[in-house]
Amino acid sequence: MSASEEQALIPPLVERFLRKEARRSLPQGEDELTVRARRLHDAYLAGRTPAPLPPFTIRWVDNQRRRWGSCTAADGSIRLSSRLRTMPAWVADYVILHELAHLFEPNHSRAFHALLAGYPHLERAKAFLHGYQHAVEIGGGQWSDDAD
Repeated sequence: MSASEEQALIPPLVERFLRKEARRSLPQGEDELTVRARRLHDAYLAGRTPAPLPPFTIRWVDNQRRRWGSCTAADGSIRLSSRLRTMPAWVADYVILHELAHLFEPNHSRAFHALLAGYPHLERAKAFLHGYQHAVEIGGGQWSDDAD
């Protein structure tokens, strides 16, 4: 197989595989997504935050092409890029935790990063997203700057 044939064949296969894996483990509806976010908070953030989890909403959106997620702390709304649905659950979980952490720390300060330090897939998920961004960038597509 030539390099150009490989370049044409491999990305669609990887994309299809990732979509299939994500469907098995990522919640589709907002209620399921909220339950998952609460569980992630309880498992990885609860002992690190200065206060209990404030009220929040979380949903998938199709209009985030440059971000993986966003959080408006003032009203507790969290939006996740639907592009995450094609990725492994531990990557989406990192983005969910990242956005939940913004409910407590509005910027990417040292305190913010300390909140996320307990997630066991932190560096792996960040590397996955950076690798994905790089692949999209060299492929001529749009890419994301950060989880938000």
